[in-house]
Amino acid sequence: MVASTFPGPFDLPAPEGAEGWESLYNWYHLFGEDRRKADEGKFWFQDRLHHPYVLHPYDEIQCECWWQALGAMNTRVFAVPPAFGLEQRVLNGRLYVSPVAAPAEEIAARAQEFGERAGYYYEHWDEIYAEWKDKVAERIKLVRDLSFAPLPEREPLSTVTGHVGHSAGYRWERDFSLMITTMYETYQWHFEMLNIGYAAYLTFFQFCQNAFPGIGDQSVSRMVGGLHVELYRPDDELKRLAKEAERLGVGDAILAAAGLDAAQAALATTEAGRAWAADWEATRDPWFHINADPGHPGGDHRFGTWDDHPDIPFGAVRTYVERLRAGEVIDRPTERVLAERERITGEYRSLLNAGDHEAFDELLGLARKVFVYIEEHVLYIEHWMWAAFWGKSKELARSLTTMGILDDPEDLFFLRRTEVAELIFDTSASWGTGAPGRGHAYWTPIIAERRRIFTALEAWEPPPALGAPPEAVSEPLTVMLWGITTDSVAGWLADSEEEDSGVLHGVAGSPGVVEGPVRVVRTVTELAEVQDGDVLVCPATSPAWAPVFSRIAATVSDVGGIMSHTAIVCREYGLPAVVGTGRAVSTLRTGQRVRVDGDTGLVTVLD
Repeated sequence: MVASTFPGPFDLPAPEGAEGWESLYNWYHLFGEDRRKADEGKFWFQDRLHHPYVLHPYDEIQCECWWQALGAMNTRVFAVPPAFGLEQRVLNGRLYVSPVAAPAEEIAARAQEFGERAGYYYEHWDEIYAEWKDKVAERIKLVRDLSFAPLPEREPLSTVTGHVGHSAGYRWERDFSLMITTMYETYQWHFEMLNIGYAAYLTFFQFCQNAFPGIGDQSVSRMVGGLHVELYRPDDELKRLAKEAERLGVGDAILAAAGLDAAQAALATTEAGRAWAADWEATRDPWFHINADPGHPGGDHRFGTWDDHPDIPFGAVRTYVERLRAGEVIDRPTERVLAERERITGEYRSLLNAGDHEAFDELLGLARKVFVYIEEHVLYIEHWMWAAFWGKSKELARSLTTMGILDDPEDLFFLRRTEVAELIFDTSASWGTGAPGRGHAYWTPIIAERRRIFTALEAWEPPPALGAPPEAVSEPLTVMLWGITTDSVAGWLADSEEEDSGVLHGVAGSPGVVEGPVRVVRTVTELAEVQDGDVLVCPATSPAWAPVFSRIAATVSDVGGIMSHTAIVCREYGLPAVVGTGRAVSTLRTGQRVRVDGDTGLVTVLD
């Protein structure tokens, strides 16, 4: 008999050795007795899309940013009819979220308000999006231009002659606060257009389901895809660099080198090599500012970017050079995807009564328009903005270590952001007076204990969800991005009861059926192990993973819905995908043969 509920949030004890883990996180993120009755009655799913790993205390800001912004835009600004926002809780170091449904009696009035407010954005979408890009780019530059260099022994004379009137210690305090508030502001803009974008796509989706009973999710999504968006530009730049290497005749030097450093040394000896190396350097900013997270980008400070790990993009260039020499086409099959899109669209449109053509065309046109933003915002926010934020946070951590306040730069990330602000004040005050500060002595034992607890938390295998599943999920982001639906949750429960059934249930993300060997990949650094024809099994993917899609046969992910990056990119590359399986990474093993059915959302073990 299949279970009807997941463990309750108050039924799971702390992992062995992790007692007291609650001290790592802010009080408002925790389950508590004061709201036990309310929280026990809700359904919570683990947010493995953004945070597949245990949260560092400092990284909690990433959750906070979208928690408040998503809710405010849904509930207070645009009045999305069926849904408010998403609640968050941290349990044993993992983030769980719960959709908040709008009261049934308010939906009609909210729908009227939503039509007016979202309608204004839909009508002016292109100009608002152009303005959006400019203001986000300005904030990215603002953060990148901040300085957290070690506090000087003496201020430069220019501080006096320039009548600056304040000190480097003050600027640390000011700029850290500015960096935090800028991150929050940017996340308001992140959701300024995102949820109403998903709502437009979902409206088209529902129109098609009503007009064409039995239509598959794949058919609807394929009518929208195949667009040229900036999100694919980083991978396109790697392909361009490979083609340029062959054009300049330096492909042999690139293939012969053991790594980027060796290649640069060899390339420096010829004019053509120097030209290619200069092209590489020019491409790094901004196209290598791509976060290398193992899931949704920007959610964890640890993984850095392509620019931090340049052998990742360089390895992709080498692979593309090899494939060019083998006579392969390395470009995405965009024209084929577009042709298929128009064929499917035409066939379904022809089934409609003439009176429905106008509504179909309008809804489809809007879905295609918002789709560009839905994909491209990831590049601006999750990659460029978070890369700037994590980079400056690490600069601050290195300076505190150089000054003897921290023992290791990683120590900073075991402090909550408010605690970092306190440490900065203590450091600035001590620097200003010349008297000893208390920061190192105070925080060192706390950080050591948090590190120990953090390690114990990492050993815990969290359930994919908590509590009783809802009758229906209506929040657009939950459905389209995470893939949390009644069917997917039922599949998780079935999988938990049938450990040896050999079948995983997920969301049909991209059409097609493929059999092949499993390659479990948890981080971008493991992508070099992927072989041609492998079935990629992962928590989720991000644009940092793009080069691997030209080698694999299919993708299976733990999280994601029909509009997740994994599903979208597989459709763009013409690869089958099953997303939102809940536990593929922990269940499947590298080397197993599986059948991936991207039409039904099933993954079957064949061994």
